[in-house]
Amino acid sequence: MEEAIRVALIYGSTRKGRFCDTVARWAASQIVADSRFLLEIVDPGVDDGTDSLTKPGSEAIGSPQAVIERADAVVVVTPEYNHGYPAPLKALIDSTGLQWHAKPVAFVSYGGVSGGLRAVEQLRQVFAELHAVTVRDAVSFAGAWEQFDADGMPLSPERRQRSMGTMLQFLHWWALALRNARSARPYLTGG
Repeated sequence: MEEAIRVALIYGSTRKGRFCDTVARWAASQIVADSRFLLEIVDPGVDDGTDSLTKPGSEAIGSPQAVIERADAVVVVTPEYNHGYPAPLKALIDSTGLQWHAKPVAFVSYGGVSGGLRAVEQLRQVFAELHAVTVRDAVSFAGAWEQFDADGMPLSPERRQRSMGTMLQFLHWWALALRNARSARPYLTGG
């Protein structure tokens, strides 16, 4: 049996009253429900970095950089603010360097009419520069505030679970392939 893939889920917003909590909790619950993954939370809006959805045996200990270093894969939950992604997310990404190398990054986005897709396209450029591999398939919530019920569950759960399942399939493949490759041969760090 292969070792579980360690996923760092990053909250992309630190705004007070943020909707990111709703979307990230749903995404985290989908990851936790998949036995192939162990989840750690990186929330720049919270000091302790822990979350009750973390699977037993998995913890979010240390700095965001330490969590990303341990991760085999990353899922970024991002809103779209003014056709871009939030500044605190950029600061978190930029505070970490080599930890991103040869790791897959997937996206769950939300926003108005575009569902956060413009933010995701910008993030793809940033992660390419960091030698990370972005997963093509993403989950997007257009008009996000009308897509969830009062309990934080999507109003079209089957469709969203299908999208998340597809994204997680590709994330798992890339995470396993890249973990094996990093183990067999260290990734080049430039020169």
